[in-house]
Amino acid sequence: MFLMAFYSIKPLIPRRLQLGIRRIRALVKRRTQKAVWPIDEKAAAIPKYWNGWPEGKKFAFVLTHDVESAYGHEKCRNLARLDLESGFRSCFNFIPERYEFSPALREELIENGFEVGVHGLYHDGKYFFSRKDWEERARRINQYLSAWGSVGYRTPSMLHNLEWILDLDIEHDSSTFDTDPFEPQCDGVGTIFPFRVPPIGDGQRGYVELPYTLPQDFTLFMMLGEAGPSLWKEKLSWIAEKGGMALMITHPDYMNFNGQCRTAYGYPSEYYREFLDHVRTEYAGRYWNALPRDVARHIRATLG
Repeated sequence: MFLMAFYSIKPLIPRRLQLGIRRIRALVKRRTQKAVWPIDEKAAAIPKYWNGWPEGKKFAFVLTHDVESAYGHEKCRNLARLDLESGFRSCFNFIPERYEFSPALREELIENGFEVGVHGLYHDGKYFFSRKDWEERARRINQYLSAWGSVGYRTPSMLHNLEWILDLDIEHDSSTFDTDPFEPQCDGVGTIFPFRVPPIGDGQRGYVELPYTLPQDFTLFMMLGEAGPSLWKEKLSWIAEKGGMALMITHPDYMNFNGQCRTAYGYPSEYYREFLDHVRTEYAGRYWNALPRDVARHIRATLG
């Protein structure tokens, strides 16, 4: 009921006021949730089915980018170039009915080894209030998945109902997290490992769930006011030690490129570049830089 009320009144609240309220709430939660954020030790428990990563790698490193607006869409090439220059590939998730999506951009990304996923239909937060409404959205999401040749999905605002998401024709979903008290739907799945969601009905294929395990850039820089990637480095060190999956979400919408400094609505892309450089140098030879679909297929192959 809280989520339904929140997303009903959210369009009426000015963006600046929304951010101000969320920042105050986030700072309070940071103090009260120290036991489970950014690290929840219980999430490192190794699943019974676990057989490790390909080629004996110590941990998986998975980059994903959620493109929330036309402004973010315009900066995708800058972000893709940054990934490539740093030696990584990533997955870009687009919202097909919120802004004009460029098929040429999709083709460019795919040609350069990136993955493209569907990020809901729009960013209204009303995905799992009504089973009937969800079924209609699922039908349209499946159309975009088919048209784009995509196999991955993430709900905006990390809203999730893993049973309903079975209606989608996907190989993987990434609408959950190990621990994140700052999300509107803050029930974490409590693991830094991917896991299967098996089919429960006729015609369903099941999928692999990929929780994000590194704090979102929006949380770190827009809500908590962090001045660099130190928390990413801290959490990554722990995940690497435990042999889990380091999956992160960043947004081109909030990245400032071309040397632009921090603003009220953006942070320097150099924070992200510094972190990628850290991963490449400090963990050389130990990580598997995988696309989400690679991880999903690895899990399916492992479990049969």
